[in-house]
Parts: sequence; C-alpha cells; structure tokens
Amino acid sequence: MPQIHPTAIVAPGAMLAETAVIGPYCIIGEDVELGPRVTLRSHVIIGGRTTIGEGTRLFPFASVGLEPQDLKYRGENSELVIGRNNTIREYVTMNPGTEGGGMITRVGDSCLFMVGAHVAHDCQIGDHIVMANNATLAGHVVVGDYAILGGLCAVHQYVRIGRHAMIGGMSGVERDVIPYGQVMGDRARLCGLNIIGMQRRGFSREDIQALRNAYQFLFAADGTLSDRVAETAERFGGVGPVDDVISFIRADSSRAICQPKGENGG
Repeated sequence: MPQIHPTAIVAPGAMLAETAVIGPYCIIGEDVELGPRVTLRSHVIIGGRTTIGEGTRLFPFASVGLEPQDLKYRGENSELVIGRNNTIREYVTMNPGTEGGGMITRVGDSCLFMVGAHVAHDCQIGDHIVMANNATLAGHVVVGDYAILGGLCAVHQYVRIGRHAMIGGMSGVERDVIPYGQVMGDRARLCGLNIIGMQRRGFSREDIQALRNAYQFLFAADGTLSDRVAETAERFGGVGPVDDVISFIRADSSRAICQPKGENGG
C-alpha cells in the first residue's frame, strides 16, 4: 500500500504505486498517476491529467498539473507527463498542454528544478536539465538534454534551447540557442561555447576543438548565416557536436538564432 499521511487528500480514481509516499497536507487529483517511489514531502498539489515517473521527488508547495496560464485554454483534457528520478523543489510550477500546442507538456528524466522554477504549457523538456532558482519557461519552449538555465532567466515562448547549452542568470532569451552555446545578457546574446560542460560530459578534445573551429567560422566569417551554415557543413561536418549545431540551425523554427552581439541586431 502507498504510504499516505492522514492529512493528505487523495481523490478517488488517483493511481498510486505501492511504494509511493504522500506527505502531510498534499492534495492529489482524480486523474493523477504516481509511479514507484514517487515522494511528495508535504503541501504538494498535483492536479489534472498528470503522470509522474519512478523515483521523482516533489518538495513543499510545488504545484503541478493545474490548468495552464493561457487565455486560449478552454478546459481541454490535456496532459502533463513528468519522467523518472526528477527533483522538483519548493514552489516549482508545471502546467499541462493546450490544444494549440499538441495537448501535452513533457518533462524528461533526471532533471533538477530548483526553487520557484516554472515550466509553462506545451513545453518539451529533455533529460538531465537543470533549471536554477526562479528560471522561467514560457509556453511551447523546447529544451535539449543537459541544458542548464541560470537563476532568474526568462525564456520567450516557442524558443528552442539546444542540448548542452548554458543560459546565464537573469538573461532574457528571445531567440533560439544553439547546442553547446552559452548566452547571457538582458536580451541574451551568444557569448561562446559551453566548453566546461562538454568536458564534464566526457566529450573528446578532438570533438571540442572541431566545434571551436566550426563556431569561429560560423559566427565570425562574412556573408549570411545560411551561407556560412552551408560552408561550415562542408568544412567541419562529420563531427557529432558540429552536426548537432548545423541540424539545429537548419530546423524549422518561429524564432531567429541567438548570435554574438552585433550579429543579430544587438
């Protein structure tokens, strides 16, 4: 049987794994499903059609699965799916999807959401993400694996953040951030590569150097970005991180690519 504190309120219909732990004063809605070893410390609210995977921990006053902050939302039966082994700290909020965004907000595995982080409707979050205190995602944001978002940063709706990217604290991110890129600033600008992050993740010196060379050509050479992307692919393609960046830039997006100051109107 799940371990449920006497002060917790669990609606009929909620599906709780045998090893789930529900702490004091938590409230769980009827369409919630909690996997094995999911732990709610206390005062956690989980509503809507929300599924939380094995080993995820939620700390006091986290609120997940309640209706999205979207004026177009009309009560559609959308979902929030949270993966395994995540840590969701105090006052974190996560909203389900909407009809205009595919009906689902999805969070991957092994992520850390620090105090006050917010994941809005229809976001798609990868694995091993870190969102520091009060980092905020607007609707429809996509975040790649191993990205790190600094405290108090704010990401505009529909922005894509590439895998292994680093967002500086208090940055306002209005444009897509390439994989392995570092951005910072009031209106964020690309300021280099997340080399330390790549080293910590075990990338080879050869791959890192190839990405350095490609980055310098891509953002320092003359001509249009599309021309430089094509030439970068010819000169430096065939290396995993370089191909990641090229594919990311070439993919469809409603947002422009974040570039160094002076390259994108800054």
